[in-house]
Amino acid sequence: MNNKKEVIPLRTRKGSIYQKGTNEVFKISRSKFSNFLDCSRCFYLERVKGLKDPSMPGWALNTAVDELLKKEFDHYRNIQKPHPFIVKNKLNFIPFQHEKINYWRDALRGGIAFTDTDTNLEIHGGVDDIWFNPDNDELVVVDYKAQSKNETVETEAYLESQYHQNYKVQMDIYVYILRQMKFKVSDTAYFLVCNGLKTPDKFDATLHFDLTLVPYTTNANWVKNKIIDMKKTLESKDVPELNKYCEKCLYLDTGKNFI
Repeated sequence: MNNKKEVIPLRTRKGSIYQKGTNEVFKISRSKFSNFLDCSRCFYLERVKGLKDPSMPGWALNTAVDELLKKEFDHYRNIQKPHPFIVKNKLNFIPFQHEKINYWRDALRGGIAFTDTDTNLEIHGGVDDIWFNPDNDELVVVDYKAQSKNETVETEAYLESQYHQNYKVQMDIYVYILRQMKFKVSDTAYFLVCNGLKTPDKFDATLHFDLTLVPYTTNANWVKNKIIDMKKTLESKDVPELNKYCEKCLYLDTGKNFI
């Protein structure tokens, strides 16, 4: 039996394709913002020309870890006490209690958001969690990360990894959005890294994790200028030049030689 569906390579939903010159509010997710930073050409082809990225399956185990952590921290959110893991790290943070917390954590149907009035671009994204520091009334952005590596998680190595640079960009954007929403937000954000252990002698249908809290000093000063650059790219009459550092660009360009 053939269950394959015909592939439609172009976007059809009006709200996902930018209309030049209209200046209507256009939504840009945090992930699409990151895509723009990685490659303006691919961003333009998708947001302006409507070229769809190939679909990918979800990260089921990572999602499971995220959901379980949210349930666990929600317990301490409800009783307004710090999680024992936070206490263990000698921090006085309480999971932030807000009527929209579940909406802010829903990347597909909600998220934290603001509209940049200079560009009419609405920047939005789903946060994993937000903690509150009662000592200075600041919000603290937290992102859950699941992995399984043999080495111990160490702050410097984790933040310097070439595969984690977009993680830092992600945090910068979240801090910027929350500040535009008029919240007082700490410069220091945290990655709650859950490292799946491979050392147990047997599985027993149970995964064991080491948890490490990795602090990251955010820098949101660059975000505004990049939003302006993104607007200019969306309004451009020409497709941005080929990016020789982008695998997707080179793949599409090289593929033309085989047709």
